[in-house]
Amino acid sequence: MRKFLTPKRQTWLHRANPAAKLALMILLFLLTLFTHRLDFIFYQAILFTLLLFLFSGYETWKIALLILPFALIFASSAATMILFGKGEQVWWAWGLFRISEESFFRGIHIGLKAVAFAAEGLLFVLTTPSVALFYALMQQAKLPPKYAYSFMASVRLLPMVWEELLVRRNALLIRGVRRPQGLAGLVAQAKLYAVPLLSQSIRRAHRVAVAMEAKAFDGNRPRTYYYRTAYSRYDVLVLLLLVFVAAAAYTLALLYPPFHIADVRYH
Repeated sequence: MRKFLTPKRQTWLHRANPAAKLALMILLFLLTLFTHRLDFIFYQAILFTLLLFLFSGYETWKIALLILPFALIFASSAATMILFGKGEQVWWAWGLFRISEESFFRGIHIGLKAVAFAAEGLLFVLTTPSVALFYALMQQAKLPPKYAYSFMASVRLLPMVWEELLVRRNALLIRGVRRPQGLAGLVAQAKLYAVPLLSQSIRRAHRVAVAMEAKAFDGNRPRTYYYRTAYSRYDVLVLLLLVFVAAAAYTLALLYPPFHIADVRYH
C-alpha cells in the first residue's frame, strides 16, 4: 500500500509549502461550496480532475483507479436530490419518489460539486505528506507542538493497534472461543475485543504523553525542527495555477454552457 501511494515523480506541487497549500485549498473549497451555477461547477469538476492526472506525480493508471469511486460519489450525492427534491415541472412520480426538472438539475449540481470536492481534496492529499504538513503548520501557522506531534504519534500507533487486533483474534481462535449467535453474540464479541484493546491503548497513550512531556513537546519553550519549512516561489505558482483553473472553468461556463442554468437553487 505504501508503494502504491508513492509518487513516480515529484512535481512543483509537492515542493510548495503545505501550510500555504492548505490555505489555498480551503479557499478553493469555499469557492466550490458557494457555486450555484451548474455550468461553472461542471467545468470545475472536469478541470480539477484533469489536474490530478497532470500534476499529482502518479502514474495514469493509479489516478484512474483512485477516481473510480467518483462515479459512486456522484450517484449517491445526486440520487437523493433527484428523487426527493422540490420542483414544479414534474417528469415522473411514483409513491414517495418524485422527479422534476428542477430537482434533476439540482441533483446533477450536487453530484458534480461532490466530485469537485473529491478531486480538490485528492490533489491536496496526493501532493502533501502528512509529516511535512504538520511541520509547516507548527512553523508557519504557529500550531502548538503538543497538538501536531500528538496527531503524528497517533498515526504512527495505528499499525500497532491493528497488529494487536490480529493477535487478539488469533488468540481467541486458538483457545476455541466461539461467540453465541444473534445480538447477544455481538455484545459478547465486543467485550472480548474492546476491553483488552482499550486498556492497551490507554497504557500506550500514557507512555507517549509522559515521553512527550519529558521532551518538552508542550510548547512552553522555543523548539528546533528536524525539517525546516518556508515559503517559496512554488507557493506563488500554486496560487496562479488554482486561480487560472478557476478562471478557466468560469470562462468555459460562459462561452460553452452545456446546461444554460445560471442558478439551480429553488426559489
